[in-house]
Amino acid sequence: MSLADGPSATVSVRVVPRSSKEGVAGFDGGVVRIRLNAPPVDGQANEALVRYLSKALGVPKNRIALVAGGKGRNKTVRVDGITREALLAALDP
Repeated sequence: MSLADGPSATVSVRVVPRSSKEGVAGFDGGVVRIRLNAPPVDGQANEALVRYLSKALGVPKNRIALVAGGKGRNKTVRVDGITREALLAALDP
């Protein structure tokens, strides 16, 4: 899934499922808090997170990988094709 050449960024995310509106809720100690409408059931929140990041960052969903935290609220996400600085700037509320 990783690009052979080009930038890649990893970011720590804390998901807040079942929120009334989706979006970045801020940064807390280097962790991006993201609100999602989806419930944390059967991977729905993970799918919603990938969809949200794809749209917010302007990268295809297949360039976003959940590296760790598939079953919890704290997740590590890798995004290929974007620098860390660009990723954080795009998510800055």
